[in-house]
Amino acid sequence: MSLQYRIGVRLAIGLAITIHSLACLAQQAVAPPRDRDETQELRLVEYPIAILSFRERGKEVEGMGAQVANLVFARLVVDPSLWLVDREDLDKTFAEAELNLSGLVDRKQAIAIGQLTGAQIIVTGSIFQIDNTIHVVAKIIGTETSRVLGTSAKGIVGDGVDSLATRLGTEVIRTIKTRADSLVARRVDQADRIAALKKALGDAKRPTVCISVEENHVGQALIDPAPETELMLYCTETGFTVIDPGQGGLRQADYLIEGERMSEYASRHGNLISVKARLEVKAVDRKTGKVVAIDRQTRVAVDLVEQIACKQALQEAAADIAKRLLPKLILPKAR
Repeated sequence: MSLQYRIGVRLAIGLAITIHSLACLAQQAVAPPRDRDETQELRLVEYPIAILSFRERGKEVEGMGAQVANLVFARLVVDPSLWLVDREDLDKTFAEAELNLSGLVDRKQAIAIGQLTGAQIIVTGSIFQIDNTIHVVAKIIGTETSRVLGTSAKGIVGDGVDSLATRLGTEVIRTIKTRADSLVARRVDQADRIAALKKALGDAKRPTVCISVEENHVGQALIDPAPETELMLYCTETGFTVIDPGQGGLRQADYLIEGERMSEYASRHGNLISVKARLEVKAVDRKTGKVVAIDRQTRVAVDLVEQIACKQALQEAAADIAKRLLPKLILPKAR
C-alpha cells in the first residue's frame, strides 16, 4: 500500500469526522432547548417524603381524608425516583409521639416529624366539597426550611376519590421534582458546619467530655462507630477536650455523652439502596448525675452499598445533634 494511498484514506476519514461534527452542531443549534422541568423530571429525588392524612372539612367528605392519603401514597410509591417513608412506620412513630395526622401541620410539627421519621418533605392537605364539586388541596412542606408549596385537583361528586387522588398525586410528583431544592435546606459541608458551630459557641469555656454510643445495624455488623466518631470530631474541632472511655479517664470528664443508634435497610431503587438510621443521645453531668440535655435525630441516606449508606445517615444524624447539643454543655465558669 503506497504512502499516497494511506494519506488519502486518513484525509477522507478526517473529512468525514469533521462533516459529522458540523452536522451535530447544526442540529443542536436548530433544535428547541430542552425544557427545564423536563430535565428535572429525570432527576432522582433523594429526599425522604412522608404522606400524612388529609383533613376533612365538612361532613360531606367524612372518611375521605385517609383514602386520599393512601391513594396519593400509592401514586407516588410506584415512581422509582421518589423515596417514601412507609405509612406503617409513620403510624407507629406518631402514635408513640402522640402526634396528630389530621392535616393541621404547623412549623413546629413539621420539624418534629422530620426529626422523628427522617422525612425532609411532607405531603398533607385537606378535602372539601363546594356544591357539586370536591376539591383536594395538597400542602408540600419542607421540614428543614418550613417552606410550603401547594397544588390541587377537583372532581364531580359521585365520581369517587380514586381519579381525583391520582391526578393530585401526579401534580404532587411534578411539584416535588421541579421544586425540591426550594423545600430542602442547602447541603452544608462538614467544614462549614464546624465553622458555624465554633462561631455560635464563641469564647466560652469548653468542658471535658467522654462519648460512648452503642450501635446496632439490623442484619449486619458495621466495622467502625460512625456516630461516636462524628461526635468526637465535632467536639475536638470546636475546642472540647474528649476523654477516651477505654483509657480509664471517665472521672476526668465534666460530661458523659452517651447514646444508642439503630440503622436498618429501608428500600432499593435499581442499584441504589436507602438506609434509615436513628440516633438518640443524652448528656449527663458526671458529678451530679443530672441529665442536662437529650436529643434525637432520624436520617435517611442513599448509596450503592448498604453499609456506606448506613454510615452516611448516622454521620448526618450525629452532625445535626452536635449542632444542637454542644451549645447546651458550655460551662458558665471553671468547674
